[in-house]
Amino acid sequence: MATYPSDIFNDTFPLWTDAGGNSQIMDVNVAYADSVGHQVWLMISGALIMPIIPGIGLFYAGEARRKSAMSILWQSMAILGLIPFQWFFWGYSLAYASDASPFIGTLKNFGLKNVIAAPVGYIPEITYCFFQCMFCVETVIIMIGGAFERAKLLPSMVFCFCWATIVYCPIACWTWNANGWLYTLGALDYAGGGPVHIASGVGSLALAFVLGERKGSQEPGHRILGRKFRHEPAHSPLMIYIGTIFIWFGWFGFNGGSSLNATVRAGYALANTNLAAATGILGWNCVEYIIYKGKFSVSGSCRGVMVGLVAITPAAGYVPIYFGAVIGFVAAVIVRGLDDYVNRLLRIDEGLMVFKNHAIGGAAGAVMTGLFAANWVTELDGVSTASGWVDHNYVQLGYQLAEVCAICGYTFVVSVILIYIINYIPGLQFRSEEIEEEEGLDAHYLYKEGMGDYELFEMLKANGILDAMIVRGQQLIESQGSDSVASIAKDE
Repeated sequence: MATYPSDIFNDTFPLWTDAGGNSQIMDVNVAYADSVGHQVWLMISGALIMPIIPGIGLFYAGEARRKSAMSILWQSMAILGLIPFQWFFWGYSLAYASDASPFIGTLKNFGLKNVIAAPVGYIPEITYCFFQCMFCVETVIIMIGGAFERAKLLPSMVFCFCWATIVYCPIACWTWNANGWLYTLGALDYAGGGPVHIASGVGSLALAFVLGERKGSQEPGHRILGRKFRHEPAHSPLMIYIGTIFIWFGWFGFNGGSSLNATVRAGYALANTNLAAATGILGWNCVEYIIYKGKFSVSGSCRGVMVGLVAITPAAGYVPIYFGAVIGFVAAVIVRGLDDYVNRLLRIDEGLMVFKNHAIGGAAGAVMTGLFAANWVTELDGVSTASGWVDHNYVQLGYQLAEVCAICGYTFVVSVILIYIINYIPGLQFRSEEIEEEEGLDAHYLYKEGMGDYELFEMLKANGILDAMIVRGQQLIESQGSDSVASIAKDE
């Protein structure tokens, strides 16, 4: 392995500064000469995460009803503009400041002050900051799916900024900051099963809980588990398919870079990621083949990819690849098997399945990490060590359960409180008006933008052309019917 840059430049070095050295009087690159490959891999990995963000937007927009699909795409782009600023402003410091408490960081690096060349493992801190920023962006985009088709756009963006600050940043500090309490406890989370997926899934559930169900979302009748929510067929499986390909591709940066080095362990994490996504498809399709009596669905296969990726995220750099295959398959079977019952049991309209795919899938992955983590996999980077039940480290499962419970409880309570606070600020009421929801959020919150064919339908309807077409169609049908009767009479 290359020499750690901190062995060369540290606080005992005469020219050391909090920024990792003064570039005007020294070459700060000298310390990274032996580890430049690690830098390149992390920069590429951070950039690779980018396709996940439009991928999630496309995935959600394809799942939602056509009349509100463009508003979801707007949210994904708006979050991409908002969260990097939050990260620059104070997000990174609250999560990763070196003088953090076990629960939250300080404002030591406010405005990314001195976040330049100080070493974080084999890479400079600014590269690490960029890489972790993409995690925060992705988490918030996943989470906002809980508000689909019923939330005003401006309050949702205020919520995203605040949620990233008081929910994501503390949980990231717990999990990945060397001072964080989950980190020191020994909970294993390779790439974000807790801070990214469980937190976003539970945050989504909190949004759906406070906002209430969509208009007309429940089917009539009463059942033991509560009334069943309508599950409209995806309006565009093609959009979901394209979004899934972006997500799968971007996940290689998400998981592959989380080793923070270009080692055999990083390559192993890539292989685990790819296989778990594949077995996620298999697991989901197996369940749907039974439920749909011999039929499959494109959108279902894509959801299987998502759950497989989510579940392997905390485990990719810890578990042998044969267990990676098990994790993707089992998590997909669990999530799809529970799909028809979770919303009814919780009595919450969470139609984009964010809670199920990410919170339940992430929790399943975290637990299986405790079961299957093998020290020999972790040691593939030459420096790390971690083990689970397969190495007879039985207490590890308890640490994983502690992570799941702590993140679920904190995220739900704080998210609900935050939503109610924002909702009472004049002009920031969350819930859209009934007429806005019925006609679609796109028509009310976006300037002359929609999914195209739906806008054409609305234009034809508004101008009376649709009614005229219906009347003319009925006349043609009646005319053809009369002609058929006359033809039959003539033949007789």
